[in-house]
Amino acid sequence: MAETLLYLTLGTNDLDRAARFYDAALAPLGLIRRATEATEVGYGLTSDRRTRLWITLPFDGKPATVGNGSMPALVAPDQEAVRAFHKAALAHGGSDEGAPGLRPYGPAFFAAYVRDPDGNKLSAVHEGP
Repeated sequence: MAETLLYLTLGTNDLDRAARFYDAALAPLGLIRRATEATEVGYGLTSDRRTRLWITLPFDGKPATVGNGSMPALVAPDQEAVRAFHKAALAHGGSDEGAPGLRPYGPAFFAAYVRDPDGNKLSAVHEGP
């Protein structure tokens, strides 16, 4: 499959807090912190040549705000990874937006939804048995 997403950024107002959250929440999905800069941290798969998800202080210096209707959905290798993502997110300052379970978006669409400590909504999804 061709790459269709170069990278995605989500804003934060507290980079240290966000890094702790994302380090824990993304680990069950196989995503690791690949970059740490003064104003951003980046995550990706070890097998990828790029860092695909960046958590960043806004470039313009204004407070980060939540995009209403914005939500990245991250691929999970299995249902247990979806559960682990949800549990880790809640344990590290996230809030619940939908417990792990099957959704009506397909016969095997298993997902969980959380908000990070800044209010950004994200999901982990596994499609398959």
